[in-house]
Amino acid sequence: MNPTRTEAELREMARDHLWMHFSRQSVMTEGPGVPIIVKGEGHHVWDAAGRRYIDGLSGLFVVNAGHGRKRLAAAAARQAEELAFFPIWSYAHPAAIELADRIAELAPGDLNHVFFSTGGGEAVETAFKLAKHFFKLQGKPTKHKVISRAIAYHGTSQGALAITGLPGMKSMFEPVTPGGFRVPNTNYYRAAEMGFPGGTPEEFGLWAANRIEEMILFEGPETVAAVFLEPVQNSGGCFPPPPGYFQRVREICDEHDVLLVSDEVICAFGRLGTWFGAEAYGYQPDMITFAKAVTSGYSPLGGTIVSDRVYEPFSQGAASFPHGYTFGGHPVSAAVALENLDIFEEEGLLAHVRENSPLFRAALERLLDLPIVGDIRGDGYFFGIELVKDKATKATFDDDESERLLRGFLSTALFDAGLYCRADDRGDPVIQLAPPLTIGPAEFDEIEQILRRVLTEAWRRL
Repeated sequence: MNPTRTEAELREMARDHLWMHFSRQSVMTEGPGVPIIVKGEGHHVWDAAGRRYIDGLSGLFVVNAGHGRKRLAAAAARQAEELAFFPIWSYAHPAAIELADRIAELAPGDLNHVFFSTGGGEAVETAFKLAKHFFKLQGKPTKHKVISRAIAYHGTSQGALAITGLPGMKSMFEPVTPGGFRVPNTNYYRAAEMGFPGGTPEEFGLWAANRIEEMILFEGPETVAAVFLEPVQNSGGCFPPPPGYFQRVREICDEHDVLLVSDEVICAFGRLGTWFGAEAYGYQPDMITFAKAVTSGYSPLGGTIVSDRVYEPFSQGAASFPHGYTFGGHPVSAAVALENLDIFEEEGLLAHVRENSPLFRAALERLLDLPIVGDIRGDGYFFGIELVKDKATKATFDDDESERLLRGFLSTALFDAGLYCRADDRGDPVIQLAPPLTIGPAEFDEIEQILRRVLTEAWRRL
């Protein structure tokens, strides 16, 4: 923040000129105005009035190494002084080369080739286009359709919208790119509502995976190119996979010659205590998309990691993939990513998440004694709290009640209480938590206490 700008001046400038993403612009003029965040340190951020908040969402599932890492800023400055920009269009530079090598070394199996972009939506767009192009080179030009899960978010570009499973984010932009089809997600808490006849989580996982095969067969295997799945589905409130789910999906994809894309824009780089979410659940994808935490947000970067099989037809002769981005593999971003990965390794952040995740879950599960809390779910440092109107029946809130609960009270009340997190109703109403990987038991207890106070008041108001 420019020290000569007062908070009032900033609010006026924001009201007149700033168009926020995924936000109601009316907040600029109605009520106190939009919060203005000016500083971050560790797992805390500060607003323009000097108030401190726990960053319970890592910015937006991004700042995994925590705020205020001076060595990441220094890495960016060193690279900018040496080479601030050069494209990787028929040329290369050391930072992109070294980062591609580092990521390929960390990625599972034969995922050895990295196509850089600048963010997660671009990474998904790349994987979508690459899947279609790959099958054309295989002499299978009709394989162009993609399958994803209900309520899943995979990006907002015109192509990625075909994969995103949120009708409310698509209707105003229709017609979107054709060929996207939806199957049930892995929300075991709501399994009966999706048609699951009942049984164990393992049986639900098999049932949900088999719905993917059912869709492939219905559309025709000769028309389906790829299945896009997050290791833990974000939208809807952190749906982890039941045991055996991804193993069955891999079998289905192999049987019908369909590519499996693991969308790890959120789950890669430590969120689940592993470098990649596919490792956490023991499956081998054909592509992995990543972004966000690869730099811990200190500079924009994304990418798509591609298997030897998918890469092979592009590796010889006159073949090329006619796709790219000006700032993909940006030298400053790549240098920051390399330094960020060094921090992860030196400080043992992945092991820290694995060791402390059960304690985080236990702290959140104490909230199950509240009448408004229906379910706690997630993995690693990535959890969702589903809110209900009736615990016995799992009855959720109608649209008006959800509006009053989430936007009318919870989002502001949690923030005012010192916790930045996410109150989301793209599926059933949930609170999502994905803090920096550096926090531990003391912060878990603090988060639980803030949530308890605010959720108790929310229930009283309802």
